Amino acid sequence: MLGFPCNQFGAQEPKSNVEILEFATSKYDVTFPMFSKIDVNGEQTAPLYALLKDAKAHDDGSSDIKWNFEKFLVYGDGVVQKRYGTQVTPEQIAKDLPEFLT
Repeated sequence: MLGFPCNQFGAQEPKSNVEILEFATSKYDVTFPMFSKIDVNGEQTAPLYALLKDAKAHDDGSSDIKWNFEKFLVYGDGVVQKRYGTQVTPEQIAKDLPEFLT
């Protein structure tokens, strides 16, 4: 699990990277790596997110990130396997892992 804060959704991440990390670790007990704030849509889309979105579009064919906490399951070699909506929890994603590990 890797976290990439973004302030493009209702301006929910206006704070600095340090403040975001402090909030995530103190309020939600985040233990996975948190990276610097990025853009995930638009002209300034981070290259990683451009690749992720191009690899796995939504079921409706759109590729933009619709809201915070969209998730991607990626193999160690960088192949994007699946895309998950904001309401899908890490525990729900874990149920898919055996399918991709066999």
